[in-house]
Amino acid sequence: MAFMRLGSKSEAFHREGQTWLCTTGLVSDVTIEVGDMKFHLHKFPLLSRSGLLEKLIEESSSDDGSSCVLSLDDIPGGGKTFELITKFCYGVKIELTAFNVVSLRCAAEYLEMTDNYGEGNLVGMTETFLNEVFGNWTDSIKALQTCEDVTDHAEDLHIISRCVDSLAIKACADPSLFNWPKNATSGQNTEDESHLWNGISPSGKMLQPTGEDWWFDDASFLNLSLFKRLITAIESRGMKLENISMAVMYYTKKHVPLMNRQVTMDEQVIETPNTSEAEQKDALEEIIGLLPTKKGVNPTKFLLRLLQTAMVLHTSQSSRENLERLIGNQLEQAALVDLLIPNMGYSETLYDVECVLRMIEQFVSSTEQAGIVPSPCIIEEGHLVKDGAEMLTPPTLVATLVDGYLAEVAPDVNLKLAKFEAIAAAVPDYARPLDDGVYHAVDVFLKAHPWITDSEREHICRLMNCQKLSLEASAHAAQNERLPLRVIVQVLFFEQLRLRTSISSWFFVSENLDNPEHQNGGNGCVLKPRGENVRERVSELEKECMSMKQELQKLVRSKRSWKNFTRKLNFKKKSECCKPKDQEKQAN
Repeated sequence: MAFMRLGSKSEAFHREGQTWLCTTGLVSDVTIEVGDMKFHLHKFPLLSRSGLLEKLIEESSSDDGSSCVLSLDDIPGGGKTFELITKFCYGVKIELTAFNVVSLRCAAEYLEMTDNYGEGNLVGMTETFLNEVFGNWTDSIKALQTCEDVTDHAEDLHIISRCVDSLAIKACADPSLFNWPKNATSGQNTEDESHLWNGISPSGKMLQPTGEDWWFDDASFLNLSLFKRLITAIESRGMKLENISMAVMYYTKKHVPLMNRQVTMDEQVIETPNTSEAEQKDALEEIIGLLPTKKGVNPTKFLLRLLQTAMVLHTSQSSRENLERLIGNQLEQAALVDLLIPNMGYSETLYDVECVLRMIEQFVSSTEQAGIVPSPCIIEEGHLVKDGAEMLTPPTLVATLVDGYLAEVAPDVNLKLAKFEAIAAAVPDYARPLDDGVYHAVDVFLKAHPWITDSEREHICRLMNCQKLSLEASAHAAQNERLPLRVIVQVLFFEQLRLRTSISSWFFVSENLDNPEHQNGGNGCVLKPRGENVRERVSELEKECMSMKQELQKLVRSKRSWKNFTRKLNFKKKSECCKPKDQEKQAN
């Protein structure tokens, strides 16, 4: 740590309560009041170093030479700083450190302690020392922290801007190129937290900075105003937006303790100060404005947690809308469990479906603006399985997520039909290669709302396309007594149509294989006959078609268990559904 000792005399003051007395043996002829403290001093050492004190003493002195009283309540740093200045004027040793140099520099400027009032005066001394401080990361952080107490004066002297710039340069540089101590300001950190974020060993030993997050903890000790300035300066110097996001995340979890109420077993709890909800609300609204707006930079899990916290703290509508917009733009990265946001408004529903609907609409809007809109088509089940990786586009991922979400909220008896339909219909038809998920959600809703009318049942079933149901889903729907009869007939019709198409294609292949003219190719290759296998398959399909024709007469008979069907369809638990890649990202 940088420091400097000024002066040479031994201690010449002693304190009695809130009063400082000079022990030189001479009678005091000036009393200076700084807040509750009184300093009984002598005029000459003061006026020989300070232009302001020279002027005040001259104005207050009487002709008879009696003692005068001066008030310096506005001096930067208060009584503690003036005590050091007094010692400097008397030639007593004082030590300049990163913790006191800012207040001393501001106070020296206030008192006009320039070289016009003595060579090597305090303004020049502190300015020289500040330049040394700015060359060191740890001292710069300490100095910037002390600017909080003298903000206006530090701004006027450009101390804050110079300090922020020096920190931004170092944060953007390669830490391995410098011997910068780490975490000097964070002595109260726990071992687990330090190990997670700053490379400190379990023994507590300070290690060399490693990784791109080495500066997060030191920056988190700044107040929000200074932190914002530092982040802005770092971002302007080209820091990766992912690192900016992680730094803001770290700061948020430290200064908004409500964020930590949702921490999972795999996450570390950061030690937080005692902060009122009003202070957390103000901090959160400012922090939201610091988040990078580029898609995919901020982990979606963190954004959703931030949104829930914003709802608890009743932050401004604009801040919540900003979060919903950020989440909506990258909704395909969300996990189902994080979308189950408890309702904190006046609605009777268990979950905040309005919020989720707005985020879905934002996703669809941003996707269409980006031109990511494939042509609508009906995907064959086998083709979907074969090319499954290619089909996992953002719209398809969101469709799967929304269908899972609907299945989770559908059992809520307070969920209105219109709201359920609005959420399901918000996903474009082209985003669902198969409609098994939306069929499952519709069936759960019908089971939880048995009182809805037949016309309402008809209406909700229009959400699914019977042509886009898999074989298993079609088989289940054909025996589902909760569905309107018209829907069941549609399912059977399209299933028969699918089987007839399959049979026709098999007959076409069979005829080609049995035709001797097609046995030899133009290049002399011989095609092996597979007519027997084809005929067997056609026979099986004919039997399946005949059984489908009998389904309509068996609707009132025993039904297959829904539980077995869902197991076949492999509907996942809500905690496992739609698990995004960025779930593994650190949200601390």
